[in-house]
Amino acid sequence: MFMPVARHTHTTAADTSPASPKPPKKRRQIPWKKIFLGCLVAGVIGFALLTLYVAWISRDLPDPNNLHNRHVAESTKIYDRTGEHLLYEIYLDRKRTIVEISDLPQSVINATVAVEDAKFFEHNGIRVTSIIRAGVSDILHLKTGRGGASTLTQQFVKNAIVGNESGGLAGLNRKIKEAILSMQLERKYSKQEILKLYFNEIPYGSTNYGIESAAQSYFGKSSKDLNLSESAVLAGIVQRPSVFLNNHDLLKNRRDFVLYRMKEEGFITEQEMDSAQNEPLNLRNRLTGIEAPHYVLYVKELLEKQFGEKLVETGGLRVITALDYDKYKIAQEEITKFLKDNGTKYNAGNAALVSMDPKTGQVLTMIGSKDYFGKSEPAGCTAGKNCVFEPNTNVALRARQPGSSFKPFVFTAGFEKGYTAETVLYDTITNFDPRPGQSYIPKNYDGKERGPITVRSALQGSLNIPAVKMLYLVSIDSMVEFAQRFGYTTLSDKSRLGLSMVLGGGEVILLEHTAAYAALANEGVYNAPTFILNVKDPQGNELYNWKPQSKKVLDPDNAHLITNVLSDNAARAYVFGNNSSLVLPGRPSAAKTGTTNDYRDGWTMGYVPQLVTGVWSGNNDNTPMKSAGGSIAAGPIWNAYMRRALDKQPVVAFATPPENTASKPVLRGSNGGRVVVKVDKFSGKLATDATPLELVEERTYVQAHDILHFVDKNDPRGPVPTNPAADPQYIAWETGVQDWINKIRQTSTSTISFDAPPTEYDDVHTKELQPSVTVTTPSNNTVATSRSITADVNAAAPRGISRVAYFIDDREMGSTFTFPFALTIDLTGFSNGTHTLKARAYDDVGNRGESAPVTFTLNAP
Repeated sequence: MFMPVARHTHTTAADTSPASPKPPKKRRQIPWKKIFLGCLVAGVIGFALLTLYVAWISRDLPDPNNLHNRHVAESTKIYDRTGEHLLYEIYLDRKRTIVEISDLPQSVINATVAVEDAKFFEHNGIRVTSIIRAGVSDILHLKTGRGGASTLTQQFVKNAIVGNESGGLAGLNRKIKEAILSMQLERKYSKQEILKLYFNEIPYGSTNYGIESAAQSYFGKSSKDLNLSESAVLAGIVQRPSVFLNNHDLLKNRRDFVLYRMKEEGFITEQEMDSAQNEPLNLRNRLTGIEAPHYVLYVKELLEKQFGEKLVETGGLRVITALDYDKYKIAQEEITKFLKDNGTKYNAGNAALVSMDPKTGQVLTMIGSKDYFGKSEPAGCTAGKNCVFEPNTNVALRARQPGSSFKPFVFTAGFEKGYTAETVLYDTITNFDPRPGQSYIPKNYDGKERGPITVRSALQGSLNIPAVKMLYLVSIDSMVEFAQRFGYTTLSDKSRLGLSMVLGGGEVILLEHTAAYAALANEGVYNAPTFILNVKDPQGNELYNWKPQSKKVLDPDNAHLITNVLSDNAARAYVFGNNSSLVLPGRPSAAKTGTTNDYRDGWTMGYVPQLVTGVWSGNNDNTPMKSAGGSIAAGPIWNAYMRRALDKQPVVAFATPPENTASKPVLRGSNGGRVVVKVDKFSGKLATDATPLELVEERTYVQAHDILHFVDKNDPRGPVPTNPAADPQYIAWETGVQDWINKIRQTSTSTISFDAPPTEYDDVHTKELQPSVTVTTPSNNTVATSRSITADVNAAAPRGISRVAYFIDDREMGSTFTFPFALTIDLTGFSNGTHTLKARAYDDVGNRGESAPVTFTLNAP
């Protein structure tokens, strides 16, 4: 950097004279004239550049006078994965009927204006304040519930002319075009004419463009006959047609919001709002020429998100999906068959199925309801009729409570933390809410307690109490993070989740649930669900080509371990039997069922290495089924589909799980925490070969403490806690254990001890202490001529002889307790002939010795 050189002055004698006075400084004049001229020039140049820019981006804008004559270029075709089965062809103008604005009910206009553009009759095409508000909301991630920045005029322009391109310079150009044309339209047309354009052009979902087409398709009537509720439905559906048509719960909420906005704007009274909100949707479906409709319509929704509605509707795209046509047919057939045969019996009105390739995440089929083209059925279950059924609602994309089908992920999170499949947890009634006067006391499905049990048996038996304990050991915060790793989007609000999360307290989406199970099948590697494999334009240019995007979410060893547990049919046989719907003959399979309270939802989730499938059954309105859980209402569909889908596929074995390397007994309790040993009754020590058989007793020893007594929940393989009672759940868990122990002591007839099992061996009964005994009378080969015989022995023992017993032909004839231990034996009942006699000597603690047999001959009258 350049630096000025400092000047130095030198004082001399001549410098001592007084300094001459300096002239006053002149004030600098601000060149206002130059500034003004500069600004004027800059403004002129800026205006010219802006004019040129506007002219440039407007060069290909359509003439507003010709909007009525707009035509569509080419339809988009959607195929299965082979490209051979055309599933659906999208024609923009297939359904469009022009209506006059004067023929529409005022409720249609009011509903649309209220929810989309309340200031429609006041602005000139754009609303600057709305644009600013929407921008601030986007920056701050706020949800105002007041809609976006677009006016009705802008929405028309976007859908009819400029498209929905977003992001980067292209998105900016689109926004500018949209604003310019909107203002041109407002100058050219009246508000009534713009409304006519809007209601005849705007997409209402499927192939319905314009309100007349939508009214005919969804309500079977002309738009002029729409009532208040129907007007609100169509006004609301415009925001996200594909989403709302796939989820009628969301559509009903949207309808009710439109009615609320109408009330707020003074178009209707509160009583009219309440009355319309209480009406059912009553949507009907008139979609034709489509296969796998729920799958295809979801693909259409995804395409619109990526490419915009205009390109999807008019761009002539060729779309290859991941759908396996054969598997789709199998799934639809099995759902239809099961519900036809069992729907009324179980009060099950609907079912959904998702099947994926776990290696790629490709969704091979998705069935959203038993019959997309079926008729809606009323709420409530009556004899001979199924419960409420909404055919167009895609339940595979709907949040439902998963019941116990979520448990494998809680236990897998436990494995990641250091717990094992052999970890022992007490299945005992426990109050998990430590707050005074509060309680959370979950029960097992059968109301029973099973005491100490391994994780393997607890999970496969679908026991609730051990599952809640495992979630506490993992922690809710860790479990939420763990679930998000596996792609769950509905389990992020920790304020709504508690320990009941493990029992299905948080809702999940079948599609995401199946993808999470796919990660277990894929050795801990997650693939996001993939529906679209390839998209090309009419010229064959590739717009999109699927590429695998996998991420590791779990260590393979833990994936192998949970798979080993879920495929252990023997471990669940005590609840489900050996031949349940979870068994695929001749093929290893890992599976888990789930049932929610009052049988409102039934789930079966399961996989083999090359295919994962999830099935839900129940009723759209949450009406309970009739004592039909996941294994009954969903399991048969899962089993039948998997058998047929895997036909001719090779049998693939699961990987071997890792060895249990934990050292703590509570983490290695393979027998459910029960230790069964043979002990010597006299000493209480472990029996040996020398322990007399009559003194050997089989005893069961059970640890008298739950797992918190032995582990720090955050470091289960670390040191034993010095103060386990510091854990806030310790007292409650111990109370449950002790209550169960007291019940066992009072009611059990088996030999159970809650002390530590013995570790020392019987040292009272040894070979060195065994008595020696020899029969001295009668001598060998004696002939007895009477019906009695006197027997005598020579016996000795280190502890002395306390009893001698005599046996003839191994039949005990009596004992003598005093020296010299002789005994007269009555031979009545024995036949003449050869017999054997032997003696057995005992000491005071049961050690015994036996003599060699003596032969004698009985020859008596």
